[in-house]
Amino acid sequence: MNQVEELERALIARAERLASAYREMTQRSRDTILREAAERLRLREQREESIARSLGERAFRQQVQASELRMQSQLDRVRWNLVTDVEGRLRERLQAYMTDEAAYNLTLEQYLIQAAAAIEAEELVVEVNARDRQRLAPQWEALAHRIAPDKQLRLAEHPIPCLGGARVASADNRIRVDNTFEGRLERLRARIQQVILERLLPGGLDTGNLFGG
Repeated sequence: MNQVEELERALIARAERLASAYREMTQRSRDTILREAAERLRLREQREESIARSLGERAFRQQVQASELRMQSQLDRVRWNLVTDVEGRLRERLQAYMTDEAAYNLTLEQYLIQAAAAIEAEELVVEVNARDRQRLAPQWEALAHRIAPDKQLRLAEHPIPCLGGARVASADNRIRVDNTFEGRLERLRARIQQVILERLLPGGLDTGNLFGG
């Protein structure tokens, strides 16, 4: 074997070793790249999953909150309808009460006594509805003396639109006590509504906060 052949074999052997070394190095690099790519993909999938979960939870929370608001609005309407229905029945009860003339006359007289005592004026004007004015006018002088013997009570000529009771004012109209049924109901409105809700809805109708806190 001449030197040329030996050199060629040596070169081929060297090339094979280098090729093997590079092949192993390339394989290791490939494996590393694949591992890193897989890790990056896993992390990306985790981030995307986390973002999707966060967006999903946010969307779900928004939907629940929207549903809660709609439900609360509906419950508010239920409350209001219940309150107005009972208030309407209160007016019917007052109308029925007025048919008991003896009881109503006593109540009306007490209203007048209370108003006359509350107003620091010598001359007072009493306003009532048309029905009561027609009934009271013939006996007004005796009734006025019985209600407030130390004051002058004048029955107004023109009736006022009210269910019952009376409105009393000083002669200059600067001080006024509204003891009509409507006036007293209005002053007691908040308390009446509270009592109505307590009786009709002892456990309440609140939805509460579904998320707590």
